[in-house]
Amino acid sequence: MSQFRSMRRNPASLPRNAGMKALPLVLTVAAIGGGLWFLGDKAGWFEKEQQTKVEGATVQRGPLRISVIERGNLRAADAVSIKNEIEGNSTILWIIPEGTVVKEGDLLVELDTSQQVDKRLAQEISVRNADAAYVKAQKNYEIQKSQNDSDIKKAEQNLLFAEKDLEKFVADQGEATNQLAKAQEQITLAEEQYSQAETKLNWSRQLYEKGFLTKTDLDADDLAVRRAGIQRESAKRELGLLKSYQLERDRIKLQGGLEEAHRELERVKLQAAAKIVDYEADMRTREAQLKLEQEKLDKLVTQISKAKIRAPKPGMVVYAQLEQNRMGQSQPIQEGTSVRERQEIITIPNAAGMVAQVSLHESVLKQVTVGQGCLVKVDALGARELRGRVSFVAVLPDQNSWFSNPNTRLYRTEVQILDSNPEMRPGMSCAVEVLVEDIPETLYVPVQAIFRSGGDQLCFVPKAGTVSRSPLTARPM
Repeated sequence: MSQFRSMRRNPASLPRNAGMKALPLVLTVAAIGGGLWFLGDKAGWFEKEQQTKVEGATVQRGPLRISVIERGNLRAADAVSIKNEIEGNSTILWIIPEGTVVKEGDLLVELDTSQQVDKRLAQEISVRNADAAYVKAQKNYEIQKSQNDSDIKKAEQNLLFAEKDLEKFVADQGEATNQLAKAQEQITLAEEQYSQAETKLNWSRQLYEKGFLTKTDLDADDLAVRRAGIQRESAKRELGLLKSYQLERDRIKLQGGLEEAHRELERVKLQAAAKIVDYEADMRTREAQLKLEQEKLDKLVTQISKAKIRAPKPGMVVYAQLEQNRMGQSQPIQEGTSVRERQEIITIPNAAGMVAQVSLHESVLKQVTVGQGCLVKVDALGARELRGRVSFVAVLPDQNSWFSNPNTRLYRTEVQILDSNPEMRPGMSCAVEVLVEDIPETLYVPVQAIFRSGGDQLCFVPKAGTVSRSPLTARPM
């Protein structure tokens, strides 16, 4: 400011071309101001204020119908639902045009099963591998079972031989008795030989004394006597050893062999049971794997067979109404649309009747109950009113309304249409008026004429050129 004041006090201090530079700016401001004045004059900005006349609604007396009116759509009261039965998501390759009248068995939809076909080829290989493994496990089980039988038979045979060997040894005419008899016979023979040798030696001595036998022959006979004596004593010692040690040793050995044969038989049976359990478990595992792989293959084959959906009954084709996503949008049923498992694709309605489906705001939910009468106006039928009845009111709000508007709660409601009309089609728009109450006579004004002040309800009534406040006693809804 001080700078501007000094410039006014001392104009000579300004540059010579300062006025020439400011001239275009002044002309521009003047042009803008003139334009604004022209526009304001044309728009009536500079006119005087006009007083607006406020007109209210007339209080009326007479019958009053209290109702809830909502827009909705028609759907069949009873319809056959055609759903996607393929696991996961599938793409619609072909679909019959909506509105087509079909016969039972006509093709309705063909879904993409390229992934399932690839999986089926791989699964067929898995089934063959599992079958080969199962057959191998069966053969191994049979081989082991045969080997177990052979091992058990051999152990039983060894046990039988051990029993017979012991029985042969200890029997009255058995091996032990035979050995004793042989030992005794050896002693007898040795004694006989000794007696013969001794007799021969005595004769040889007499002959030697008479000069009929040489000294060499006499010595040979003497040696024969000593040899026979030694053999006799050896046979006696053998008999003593046989009685004292050998027979008992052989008996204990045979008895131990018999007991070991019993134990060996038990071991073989236990080992056979253990081995067969392993092979049997492997066989059962392979069998279960084969069954599992076969079930997977059968499931894929069934899934592929469900790609072509045919009409289970005659009727008209109506595309299903898809649920909206969080953005309030839905993908229409058409070729190329992806549908999830158990998702409805088509409905074939019966001619038994129609149902109007609407969504009620939570503020009017208490006024609507099942069984209430309704009036339905179908847009395609003009002004004709059809009688109806509330058949269903949802307990919980529709989740789709949360996605479109988180602050809005809408409840799905169905109204059964009692009057039939052949021109009605599923999906047609309609207006449903739920008849809450009919009052024969009362005073009423539009709800727009009622105001709230604190906890009071009032309206404004014109009197003698002024408007005064008039409290009201409104009938509760």
